[in-house]
Amino acid sequence: MTRPAASWGVVATIKAPAQEILNFAAHHLELGAQHIWIYLDAPNPEVKPFLKAHPQVTPVSTGENYWIKARGKTPPMHQVRQSFNARHAYQRAQHVDWLLHCDVDEFLFSERAIGDQLAALPATCLSARVRPAEALSNPDGSADPLYFKSFIEDKAARRRIVAEVYPTFAPYLKNGFVSHVAGKMFVRTGQEDMRLKIHNVFQGEQQNPGQQALTDMTLLHVHTAGWAHWEQSFVYRHAKGSYRDELGAAQAEGKGGLNLHKLFAHLAQEPDGLRDFYEAVCVAHPMLLEKLAAHGVLQEHRLALAVKRRKHFADFEPSVSQ
Repeated sequence: MTRPAASWGVVATIKAPAQEILNFAAHHLELGAQHIWIYLDAPNPEVKPFLKAHPQVTPVSTGENYWIKARGKTPPMHQVRQSFNARHAYQRAQHVDWLLHCDVDEFLFSERAIGDQLAALPATCLSARVRPAEALSNPDGSADPLYFKSFIEDKAARRRIVAEVYPTFAPYLKNGFVSHVAGKMFVRTGQEDMRLKIHNVFQGEQQNPGQQALTDMTLLHVHTAGWAHWEQSFVYRHAKGSYRDELGAAQAEGKGGLNLHKLFAHLAQEPDGLRDFYEAVCVAHPMLLEKLAAHGVLQEHRLALAVKRRKHFADFEPSVSQ
């Protein structure tokens, strides 16, 4: 007997231009999300009216008054703000069966209906993981990525493939990615004492209760949209974000590895060190595409974000700067 499709929603804490926020919302609405909660991490008067007008989107402004009321003061780390907001949305998401916590540069993808896959999970499964594929930026600097590096499930194969594809930087790269390999979590709603983190969830002291892998879904992660974007984001990411020093290394320092924080600090001292790394690891140059394809770890996706945005937010006119 076929189970009815599960309903699902998305929550994200976002600080980004209006066009990027609407692209994110439109993509997931088009994919079948029943509701989207967007917590604006900075004032964005341009985007809020469009979000508020959509019946399936709830925008929440998180200014000083919001945080004073919620926690007494604004948490300085954005990861703490994200987790708090995700839990806030979870407590209000009773009209959907599952909630995905992700970021504005992450786009869920599947050729099968998301709701059907979630409905097929056993009742004991309260959390389900979607692994990422990391975007390669276009050599010509155009915005929408086409090629993505796959997550490699088998650890032995992963080490071998990364060493062959990135001979210079393999000891420093997890899966050949510059961002996370953990992916993000769907959480079954209506459960007691659920705490949503960035890459995991907790029920009481239990981490990821009943976790299952959603192997027919991918989280397309557009971590960089070109050198200018990567360079602009670098200082923050290096200090507080995905390259911060507290994150672990792909290979222990005693075995020749460094975490990305230390690697990038070293490369920044060399002429064009960071740019050389970026070109070797993050750009869809033909030689890199050939290597990835030869190992079966290259994906091709056309996100068509502008088309989706115009469908779901037809009255929005992007400014030239966006």
